[in-house]
Amino acid sequence: METSGLTLAQLGWKPFFGEQVSAGEELCCRPVRVMSVHRGRVTVAGESFGDSIASNLPGEREAEDRCTVGDWLLIDRASDAVVRILERTSLFKRPSPGDDRRIQLIAANIDTLFVVTSCDQDFNVARLERYLVLAREVGVRPVMVLTKVDQTPTPERFADEARALQAGLQIHLVNGRDPASAAHLASYCGAGETVALVGSSGVGKSTLVNTLIGSDDIATQAVREDDGKGRHTTTVREMHRLSGGGWLVDTPGIRELQMSEVTSGVTEVFDDVTDVALECRFANCAHADEPGCAIRAAVEEGTLDPARVIRWRKLAEEDAANSGSAANRRSRPGRTGNRR
Repeated sequence: METSGLTLAQLGWKPFFGEQVSAGEELCCRPVRVMSVHRGRVTVAGESFGDSIASNLPGEREAEDRCTVGDWLLIDRASDAVVRILERTSLFKRPSPGDDRRIQLIAANIDTLFVVTSCDQDFNVARLERYLVLAREVGVRPVMVLTKVDQTPTPERFADEARALQAGLQIHLVNGRDPASAAHLASYCGAGETVALVGSSGVGKSTLVNTLIGSDDIATQAVREDDGKGRHTTTVREMHRLSGGGWLVDTPGIRELQMSEVTSGVTEVFDDVTDVALECRFANCAHADEPGCAIRAAVEEGTLDPARVIRWRKLAEEDAANSGSAANRRSRPGRTGNRR
């Protein structure tokens, strides 16, 4: 990816980051943005600077102390050593698959999250709600992108289901192979804006990225016919520049997305359920057999979808369990908090 000649503003630099750099640091350090992360090394770009550097930071202890794609770093002008990560406007993270004691960073400093799913067997309401919770928790605008509309006679059926997930959610039906169809997404990808794509493997993220950047650089693979699932094609988190000056962050397919420390995100995405819960007679109502349970009454009256209530309870319980594990990690002897 060619980044030479780009200004900091073109790379996504905003006053928020500049306010964190002291006059002394301006003299001895330069800001660079992380363009890609792969096997412990990162590729960075800045004004008149682009290189691959080690990602470890002095005194690194927590996952958030490591850099991820989209981060802004200060590096020493003389040695090119990483001095520190600038505070992020947003950070997407999750418990590492198979080990909820560790945290995996996904992307930082994202303005808009494209939640990509396809109009076929992959469309899964529960998984989409998880992505929405993740976006709302970190304060990033979610946009639902429904792909493979050319492969179904009823794409609006999927759009209607997506609209029901949250009021005001932006929905776009897209044929990822058609530049004219994908052009509807350009308004989110203006100069200096950063958009991340998330979605399970096989939904057409790589195809969509190729169309938006006007290239076939990103490998794509066919979906398995037996279950409609895709194979992982993206193994490196990487930023891609668009013709309009924006940036796309592609991420490896995420099918199992665990929730941790996303209480406010769950509340916002399921505000219809949590608003009703406030009317329960008891503050600690478990919404089972307690007297005066407003949620149970709403389900019986047909004003709340019982399946949605079940998904809300599952996410809330999962968040509580994983957040407890995260708190235990931070309280272990020898651990320090985030630099933030």
